[in-house]
Amino acid sequence: MMKTEIAQFALSLIISPFLFGVVNRTKAIFAGRRGAPFLQLYYDIFKLLKKSAVYSTTTTPVFIAAPIISLGAVIVALSLVPFAGYRSLVSFENDLILFIYMLALSRFFIVIAALDTGSSFEGMGASREVQFAVFAEPALFLSLVALARAAGQMSVSDIFSRSAFSLWSSYGPMVFLVLGAFFIVFLAENSRIPVDDPNTHLELTMIHEVMVLDHGGIDLAYTLYAAAIKFWLLGSLLIGVFFGPQTFGWGIDCVIFVVSMVVLACIVGIVESTFARLRLLKVPHFLIVALALSVVAVILTLR
Repeated sequence: MMKTEIAQFALSLIISPFLFGVVNRTKAIFAGRRGAPFLQLYYDIFKLLKKSAVYSTTTTPVFIAAPIISLGAVIVALSLVPFAGYRSLVSFENDLILFIYMLALSRFFIVIAALDTGSSFEGMGASREVQFAVFAEPALFLSLVALARAAGQMSVSDIFSRSAFSLWSSYGPMVFLVLGAFFIVFLAENSRIPVDDPNTHLELTMIHEVMVLDHGGIDLAYTLYAAAIKFWLLGSLLIGVFFGPQTFGWGIDCVIFVVSMVVLACIVGIVESTFARLRLLKVPHFLIVALALSVVAVILTLR
């Protein structure tokens, strides 16, 4: 059984950068272009790993350590997330709290690295990131709490081990609200439209990208890989709620899960191709919707 969990964890680490290629190719199709290869992020990461990083004289060891700590935090969070409904690599009672803290730790080091540069430009992005996290993090936490109450468990693996049919039949309205909250948080946490645009370099609209402008070489490779893993693990939660564990055998279940993740990446590409980016003043309103959905979802479990 342990070999299966290790294989699932390894698959997540290997496949996660591929989803960014699916998103970019979907956007290219909508724009009438051929687009970059599906494996472009792999090429970028391997190229950056061969390059050394250049550090400003104003930075401290905090800036140097932040990318690897951020990557390590999301890898730990990934180890707590089940794959295709099967148990995660690491699972224990109340690991839901550790999962939330690992995501917060990753964000914390990205933010303080941006502040450590002494640049007002990166400080602006860090300020925006923290402001929006005030709404996104509670929405994610309360959504997971609602699912935990429905499952009667506080372990991430146990929460997502319940069949989708059983969950929908018992808590249909709650699950619908949680899905809505998850999707909004998924877009916000991964810096996607309509909250952020990962391809922009305009000062008035940048949030996440501005915080990593000073990273280069191997540090930028760590940052890009951490973003890909975060996309995968938050997408896994969304897919886990919608489908739940399958019963067709480990191999078929894994294929279904991976295909579902690819479909989710296509949906993200469609959203980014058909929706405009929100004005910064409207982003908190968008995230408050996710927070409200999660609060109502928790209330629906109080019965």
